[in-house]
Amino acid sequence: MPSTIDQRRKQFEEALSNVRDVDDLSAVRDQYLGRKSGAIPALLKQMGALSPDARREFGQAVNELKGYVEAALERLSGELEERAEKARLERERLDITLPGLRPRFGHLHPITHMRQRIEAIFVAMGYTIEGGPEVETSFYNFDALNTPPEHPSREMQDTFYLSPDLLLRTHTSPVQIRAMQRRRPPLRIIAPGRVFRRDTPDPTHNPMFFQVEGLTVDRHIHMGHLRGTLQEFVRRLFGAELRTRFRPSFFPFVEPGGEVDYQCFVCLGDGCRVCKSSGWIELGGCGMVHPRVLQGVGIDPEEFTGFAFGLGIDRLTALIYEIDDIRLLFENDIRFLEQFGV
Repeated sequence: MPSTIDQRRKQFEEALSNVRDVDDLSAVRDQYLGRKSGAIPALLKQMGALSPDARREFGQAVNELKGYVEAALERLSGELEERAEKARLERERLDITLPGLRPRFGHLHPITHMRQRIEAIFVAMGYTIEGGPEVETSFYNFDALNTPPEHPSREMQDTFYLSPDLLLRTHTSPVQIRAMQRRRPPLRIIAPGRVFRRDTPDPTHNPMFFQVEGLTVDRHIHMGHLRGTLQEFVRRLFGAELRTRFRPSFFPFVEPGGEVDYQCFVCLGDGCRVCKSSGWIELGGCGMVHPRVLQGVGIDPEEFTGFAFGLGIDRLTALIYEIDDIRLLFENDIRFLEQFGV
């Protein structure tokens, strides 16, 4: 029987020498200490066939073997854990002498830059910023702005209708109506935001674009105030003494109405690619607020007058950044947008 115990010890030591990881160790533990098929429990089961004296001697030898096996397994388990911890630390080791990775910071979209510049200019001139819903009723988008039912802009081919009375606003002028309903003159506001029209996308048109509309209502307001306001806006935006000119035009919500151009900020009127050799660039539509619009919001046109204007933010952005296709501003191409980081 002692030879059997010595044989088991040698077999255990050989098995232990082949252990490489925790799984191997677990297999050896089960092979020698497992209750059902372990080598040492099997030895203990043989004690029943021995005489009392031999049983005592054999039991003591088996217990010594068991203690030896448990101690060896525990010691090797600690070594494996230490080895695994060292390997983990090596994998996770950081070389603090290497240069760090600089994070890529985002930046504002060029249209947002332009909108903020425009807002800052008008706020400095005493205007407040107003906002309104992009889904509007026909009343605010057309009726309150003196646009008759037969006007072409109300047709399905020009306007995105969601229902017979709901639509995506075609301009930010409805914000002016809401502001005049809510506040009494004197009133100076701008209304920047997205608008929607059924335009076919091309280098100068998009079905969704950004506008900023302005409104001033007070006593004794006249066309001179409108001209001076837009001239000052052009001067502050482009940083030069550029001239402006007005051309007559028609809009249902202003009378008289016009369109305003400003001298090309690149060639200063000599003619170039930016202004298409004309020396002038269109700024937007404008005019004196129609008396019917004032009456519709409860403002007496005999006591108060006002002017309004609308500017395209997208086109101003394209001009200043020399972008020849405004569709690029909405395609979300990172390669294009990264050029405008500050």
